[in-house]
Amino acid sequence: MAVIKANSEDVKLLARLMRAEAEGDGDQGMLLVGNVGVNRVLADCLDFGNIRDMNRMVFQNPGGFESTQKGYFYQRARQSEIRLAQRVINGERFWPASNSLWFFRPVGDCPATWYNQPNTGRFKAHCFFSPTGEDCPDVY
Repeated sequence: MAVIKANSEDVKLLARLMRAEAEGDGDQGMLLVGNVGVNRVLADCLDFGNIRDMNRMVFQNPGGFESTQKGYFYQRARQSEIRLAQRVINGERFWPASNSLWFFRPVGDCPATWYNQPNTGRFKAHCFFSPTGEDCPDVY
């Protein structure tokens, strides 16, 4: 059962985002990016108070995803990516992005915090950052 409201176009949109942001990190990396996206829709806190649907989450400005400014993002989602997107929409969570609202790809090591949020871990090229349960209970 879905943890956020999503129609078939929403699933494809998330799939495109996951591929564009983390294809180089494989399926697991794309699932982690998907967790961040779903968490942003769930969260009613910090920078994400008005993000209640997939479209607003993907195209949030400022504070959204760089990949939406690149042509690769606008290519059609593949079935394999759609299946991954559906998994995170259905509630599968993966560490270190289980409760994360942010990630980025640093040149070096992951910083201890980003936007004042603690680092929860790294997977391949990306570092993930999660709010506290006190700041954002809806992502826990």
